[in-house]
Amino acid sequence: MSARDTIAAFEIIDGKLAVGGLPLDRLAARIGSTPFFAYDRRLLTQRVALLREKLPSKINLSYAIKANPMPAVVQHLSSLVDSFDVASTGELRIALDTPMRSDQISFAGPAKTIAELTQAVAAGVTIELESITEARRVLAIGEKLGVRPRVAIRVNPDFAIKGSGMRMGGGPQQFGVDSEVVPQFLHELSKVDLNVLGFHVFGGSQNLRADIICEAQRKTVELATKLAAAMPSPVRYLNLGGGFGIPYFDKDESLNLAMVGTNLQELFDGPIRNHFPEARLVIELGRYIVGECGIYVTRVVDCKQSRGKQFVMVDGGLHHQLAASGNFGQVIRRNYPLAIGNRMTEAVTETANVVGCLCTPLDLLGEGVGVPKVEIDDLVVLFQAGAYGMSASPSAFLSHPPAIEVLV
Repeated sequence: MSARDTIAAFEIIDGKLAVGGLPLDRLAARIGSTPFFAYDRRLLTQRVALLREKLPSKINLSYAIKANPMPAVVQHLSSLVDSFDVASTGELRIALDTPMRSDQISFAGPAKTIAELTQAVAAGVTIELESITEARRVLAIGEKLGVRPRVAIRVNPDFAIKGSGMRMGGGPQQFGVDSEVVPQFLHELSKVDLNVLGFHVFGGSQNLRADIICEAQRKTVELATKLAAAMPSPVRYLNLGGGFGIPYFDKDESLNLAMVGTNLQELFDGPIRNHFPEARLVIELGRYIVGECGIYVTRVVDCKQSRGKQFVMVDGGLHHQLAASGNFGQVIRRNYPLAIGNRMTEAVTETANVVGCLCTPLDLLGEGVGVPKVEIDDLVVLFQAGAYGMSASPSAFLSHPPAIEVLV
């Protein structure tokens, strides 16, 4: 399967793309204005069900809220996943507003402030320590509040994961504690009153190579086994990270999830059962859960020709969906899957550049894309918009209104 196959997951009703059973024009009327992000509740549920089917039953699924912090999405997922990971106290508040227990929430990220750590300790979540400074601060906060903090060590591994869209482990990093320093770090922690649960290793994100993910998981378990010898108590928490990617472009192939599941089962049956019998084993996913379940919808304002090129101009742009413009991690710009949502069954008749409403040539949502005859007020849809869309875009740029978000 490629990125284009994502479109097939959405319903088509009377020639129009549908979300949550609502044809796009009716959904736009219900929302009242464009642009907007729409997330399909059915697809979210199906994605978690797929993970449950392909991964070992003992895996603890954690949703990384950073991928999409919309409260309604997080609320929906709270009944489907086992735990949440947050990267700020803003995300922490969203997580705590759900039925998810606080001891099933982890807080990771560099440069946590004393105020943030205080909120986390008071809430009773697991703080993934990124430095000795954090450990000292957490200890002092716990003593002040009369709370024994729950902590794990985020480990910067001594290996890098190839093929990741963004590398977050191996070599010098702002993330985590270097693996060679962890034994001494644990020795220091054994002298103080912290509830040290285990380890979190996250090497990289957006990886479509199952073989590379499997190798990284094996190396992570090997590393954790070595580090566990310095633990003051048995390991009760082992977060293997995630990094599962989704296909964004035509040549991308979907991740072989079955291969990943088989590898995890082998790890369970061998080293994990032998060395970590008390551990809660966590796979932390964000993009893989929500990315393909959302769309960005923007309305055509004008169509014009310029020196032989057709331009379709819309009321949205990179200020809402930066990644689709190619300005969020792409070295060579490529198009996200794009369609005219109210003309899904019409034949492609022309090639156009789809551009946003901002005063910059960077505001390009689709270059040379095949489309049917486009008219003013048509609805342009960008797929793969469920993760790192609204929250990862410069929404204040040029002071245009923000996009609306809905879960349908």
